[in-house]
Formats: sequence, structure tokens, C-alpha cells
Amino acid sequence: MTKPIDKTRLDELCYEIIGCAMEVHRLMGPGLLERPYQLCMEHEFRIRGIRFISQCKIGLRYKGTPLDCMFVADFLVEDSVIVELKAVNEVLPLHQAQLISYLNLAEKPTGLLINFHVTKLNDGVKRLFPHRMP
Repeated sequence: MTKPIDKTRLDELCYEIIGCAMEVHRLMGPGLLERPYQLCMEHEFRIRGIRFISQCKIGLRYKGTPLDCMFVADFLVEDSVIVELKAVNEVLPLHQAQLISYLNLAEKPTGLLINFHVTKLNDGVKRLFPHRMP
């Protein structure tokens, strides 16, 4: 695990990621499937010099033991922010729970759930935080 990112930098990074998504949405609009948005986001990250892992694997640990199960997050950005993309009519509580689970499993401080199937992208962005279990 790398050095924790400070809150100011984390906020700036989320702002940059949302800026990338806004540019993609401005050029592509709503109405595509998730994969084209993923590819466009990858390109936008590269243009802006933002480090990312696409289709980032997250392992499952139970009571400290790694189990033979992997989850795949759409992006891990700058080793700090997990980004999940959607292209759906409505973001469901299940989508939010999925991202929160990824944050907990990967021990990352925040995540962005971005739904491109909206008229205004601001309406499709949600920032979420992990729920730490005692």
C-alpha cells in the first residue's frame, strides 16, 4: 500500500476525474453502453496525465484470509480513487453498495459512481466513502 493521499489532493483528484467525465459526456452524450465511455475515459486520463489502472482487480479477504475471488473495478485512479461507470436509466442502491464494497476491500478512501445516461452529468455523479466495519 502506498502513502495515504491528503484530503486536499483527494478532493482535487476527484474534481479532475469529474472534469474528464464531463468532457466525455459533452462529446459523446448519453445513450451509449458503458464500454465506449470506459474507452473515452481512458483516453481522457492519458491526455491529462492522470495515472490509472483500467479494469482493476480487487481481491476478497475474509477474516484476514485471501479467498479465491476477484472483483473488477472500472478504474483505480492515482492509487486512491475507485471509479465505477454506469450507463443506466437509474442508479440503484446496489450500484452504490458495490462501490462501497470495492472501497472497503481495496482500502481506498473514496470512490466516484458516474452514470453517463443522464442529460446533465452533474446529476449522474456520486462521491462515496468506505464504511469501515469494527
